[in-house]
Amino acid sequence: MEIYLKFILIGLAIAMPVGAITVEMTKQGLRNGFRHGWAVGLGGMTIDMSLILAMYFGFASLLSLPYIQIPLWLAGAGFLAYLGYDSIRNAELNITTTDDKIKKSFWRTYRNGLLVAISPGNLIFWISVFGVVLSDSYHSAGKLSFVIAALGVLCGILIHDLGLLTIVSVTRKMMSQKMIQLVSALAGVLLIGFSFYFLYKFILSLWQYFQ
Repeated sequence: MEIYLKFILIGLAIAMPVGAITVEMTKQGLRNGFRHGWAVGLGGMTIDMSLILAMYFGFASLLSLPYIQIPLWLAGAGFLAYLGYDSIRNAELNITTTDDKIKKSFWRTYRNGLLVAISPGNLIFWISVFGVVLSDSYHSAGKLSFVIAALGVLCGILIHDLGLLTIVSVTRKMMSQKMIQLVSALAGVLLIGFSFYFLYKFILSLWQYFQ
């Protein structure tokens, strides 16, 4: 139980910093309600679970190879730039109120969460920081400890996502459409900012690889 509680806190700490997933989750929650914000979070957690399985079976080291990482930086930059542009372009469109029936596909939003989460920043963070902690748990206390630790982290991320989306849902009811449009456009700017950072990391990684 002590291991589980400790890793719940680690999961919360992992999820707390504002990143591309948090921005997209907040944007979808404001524009389309709790369900679509949750779809982005589920997409992110799907990648998290996949990475845990990769670590468990010893495949995570493949993600640290330069020729795997470098294309991911470029792909991540492209997708985030697209999401940001789409968010700004459609800031005034497709905003549903609490009384409206949402027409947007849940699975399309879930796919966005998946694609945002398959970013080198997220993958490298998991491998370099969380991977070390989980590996230590695996080697010091065995497979059961690893599973408990992994469940604790996922639970911490889940608590963060539900808490964030609850706040977003309450805030959404008090915001006018103009305010939601402004936040959506701002989210688009932030996503484009992340895309420029990814592009910078791609160029830097490419330069270092050929040195």
